[in-house]
Amino acid sequence: MWTSLPALFLPLSVLFLRGCAGFECPRFCRCLSDTIRCNFMTEGKDHRDPKLSHHLSLKTISSHSFEGLREVKRIEIAQSVTLETIEALAFNNLLNLSEISIQNTRSLMYIDRRAFNNLPKLHYLSISNTGITVFPDITSINSLESEFILHLYDNLYLLEVPTNAFSGMTKGYVIMNLYNNGIREIHHHAFNGTKIDKLVLKNNRNLEKIHRDAFKGAMGPGVLDVSATAISKLPSHGLESVLVLSAQSTYTLKSLPPLQGLSRLQEAHLTYNSHCCALLSWSTHRHFPINSPWNNISTSCGEVDDLGRVQSVIGSSADITLLVSEPDQFEENSFGDLDFHYPVLDYCQTQPIICTPEEDAFNPCEDIAGFSFLRVAIWFISILAITGNLMVLLVFFTSRNKLTVPRFLMCHLAFADLCIGIYLLVIATVDLQTRGHYSQHAIEWQTGPGCSAAGFLSVFGGELSVYTLSTITLERWHTITNALQVERHLLLTQAAGIMAAGWLLCLGMGTLPLVGVSSYTKVSMCLPMDIETPLAQAFIIIVLLLNVSAFIIVCVCYVLIFLAIKNPEFPERSADTRIAKRMAVLIFTDFLCMAPISFFAISAAFKFPLITVTNSKILLVLFFPINSCANPFLYAIFTKAFRKDAYQLMNAIGCWKRKGSVYRLKACCLENAIESNLRSDNRRLQAGMSPAPVAHHQLQLNDLGDLT
Repeated sequence: MWTSLPALFLPLSVLFLRGCAGFECPRFCRCLSDTIRCNFMTEGKDHRDPKLSHHLSLKTISSHSFEGLREVKRIEIAQSVTLETIEALAFNNLLNLSEISIQNTRSLMYIDRRAFNNLPKLHYLSISNTGITVFPDITSINSLESEFILHLYDNLYLLEVPTNAFSGMTKGYVIMNLYNNGIREIHHHAFNGTKIDKLVLKNNRNLEKIHRDAFKGAMGPGVLDVSATAISKLPSHGLESVLVLSAQSTYTLKSLPPLQGLSRLQEAHLTYNSHCCALLSWSTHRHFPINSPWNNISTSCGEVDDLGRVQSVIGSSADITLLVSEPDQFEENSFGDLDFHYPVLDYCQTQPIICTPEEDAFNPCEDIAGFSFLRVAIWFISILAITGNLMVLLVFFTSRNKLTVPRFLMCHLAFADLCIGIYLLVIATVDLQTRGHYSQHAIEWQTGPGCSAAGFLSVFGGELSVYTLSTITLERWHTITNALQVERHLLLTQAAGIMAAGWLLCLGMGTLPLVGVSSYTKVSMCLPMDIETPLAQAFIIIVLLLNVSAFIIVCVCYVLIFLAIKNPEFPERSADTRIAKRMAVLIFTDFLCMAPISFFAISAAFKFPLITVTNSKILLVLFFPINSCANPFLYAIFTKAFRKDAYQLMNAIGCWKRKGSVYRLKACCLENAIESNLRSDNRRLQAGMSPAPVAHHQLQLNDLGDLT
């Protein structure tokens, strides 16, 4: 790395390298068994370039080891397996020293305070791949150079950056590369007293906290890189000067700081595309301040040039500002490109932010609802579904009538549809709270427990509703086709076993996305749309095919039911027509709910999407919950059995007593008539005769009573 520097820059060096041979003391130093001394007296013994020494076997670099060296400009200590301590004032009063490199010394555990003292021309310090556990004291370097480069990396046992860690290091601008360490926390005022051009904290994978006042008292940074760290939030103060922000693979950073604090941001490379949506939306309305946040130092609007280098101001006056381009690595006698800028004549113009990653098909830059009419519809549908299903559950649970299999199944159906209503209510509430600025909260919502819970309710409730609808339809078909064979009717214990199996199946379907098979975090509606892995794709396809199969079963069963109850001896019965119409409504609502979603979802599951996520929200809001809204009315509230239970409940609390008495009388008469018909049919069967057609038909209609 040093060969690129001019020969004039390296008239004299001290290098300690580990090799196969034994340690050989440099000619201009004096070495004892455990110490080394290099000063102006020993330096005068040899004016030639130093010979490379091998295998530094010392455990300690003691105080004043290099004090007084007049010509040395670079000291490198590398590849030592024995060095453990660098004492105070080890590098002291080296007036021409410009570079220090300490690397690959893993046994180095401690660097005393003021080990680097009074080094006015030092502009490069590198400490890497050591075993230090305490942040090295570099506050007494007192460099007078205009540019300073600090490399502090691969120190895996370095756990924190303390307060005032860099104060007194240099009065010039500094590039800090503090990457790939074990840093967990950066304390308040850590960068106090510094002028930071670039701060790189990437690959500090344990870094969880940067104190909100970490940059207080500092100027800059112009470039901030926190990629591949574990921070959950950026400091809310001190980012006003950031021009380039990099936070790639920082998955714990789920929300950005107040965007007003990023007033000069020009370029961002982030982890989540929703953050870019927030930045791009905000940047179209922001206004640059004329006065720079860097106190009396001002910057131009175009701080980032084509090479991505940050331009800092090194001088200013009331009328003129002098800008110098900062190279990535400082080169002596290099003044960069000069650009004269007149703020009085050229006010800053708003520049669009360059931000990656851009929005994708699953996460467009929009609110959860997407359309204004959907925002209204989702509230109406959710309230209707919750109200209707709660009413059904209330009436059935308070009914004094015997719990039958149809009532038992209706309760499960109402609960499943209630889950869908709650899911829609949660989505509507979050949409209302984040309206107009959802992108700032998208990741926090989608990766949080609220979205996972809502997604679980949607899958569990939707699949349990489909399963229960299929069970209800099969039970009705079985009961009607075996109207006279009571012993073959479904028992309550059998129905409980069937529903227990359904609950286990639906709970499993709802849980799989929580354990990595697909995911609820892919889209803002919290539905499992992640098909990146073959297992996730298979899961989605199987669920959709099960729903389509259930719809086919329901349709076939209703056709068979209608054929079974249609009495050829009474072709003009109005009851048959009424039941046929009710069945048509049931099938039509099932078709509206399942067909559009299944068609587009299956095509998307095979990675051939026919509509965008934005348009799919119309299906999810208007079609997906149709059954949840219609089922409580079609299967319960609009039926005579439910009205009877409702009037009896109202009668019990003192309302509609007359109507309740009428329904009790009708129920008693109906039960007596059914018992009489059954006794008559039994006598006919014992006499070897077939049951009366009218009585048989009446029993079928009674079994189908929930439809009329």
